[in-house]
Amino acid sequence: MKIGVFALQGAFIEHEHMLLSLGAEVTEIRRLEHFSPDFDGIVLPGGESTVQGKLLREEGLMEPLRKAIEGGMPVLATCAGLILLAKQIEGGEKPHLATMNIAVRRNAYGRQLGSFHADVNLKGVGKFPAVFIRAPYVSRVGEGVDVLCEEAGKIVAVRQEKMLALAFHPELTGDARVHEYFLNIIKGEA
Repeated sequence: MKIGVFALQGAFIEHEHMLLSLGAEVTEIRRLEHFSPDFDGIVLPGGESTVQGKLLREEGLMEPLRKAIEGGMPVLATCAGLILLAKQIEGGEKPHLATMNIAVRRNAYGRQLGSFHADVNLKGVGKFPAVFIRAPYVSRVGEGVDVLCEEAGKIVAVRQEKMLALAFHPELTGDARVHEYFLNIIKGEA
């Protein structure tokens, strides 16, 4: 299974290690020539969504990526990746890919000092040790979006068709079950 991991900025190497441990083949995507519509799935990692959106545009990746996702390419998006997928970002920031029918609130838990760990119940995975770093949350879900997890009354994991988006960082836990769930989505088993 071939997975493209966006390596423009943010916590991408940990995703690569998780996917490799599960037997997937990983390609880092830094420029348009690295992107292939033949990938079985893609990962949009955590980091800084505004910077990532800017780099996607500068590298000519925004439209090919949007078309691939709209065409059904599975995507795992964490933290900043969740923001990139959202159709609406609270506070007036212009949406980036706008492929997922959600609204998000950036840095919803405050600054870096507001980062925390929590054991969450993630639908399709079970109890999971979630790491929240300057995390967003989903403030509204629209049609076709399944809420997979809430933490303290806030939506922190959603799925719409083959898009799996999390406000937290599963790649920083040492627990590969979220990545395994994503690979099962690609295989049509989840």
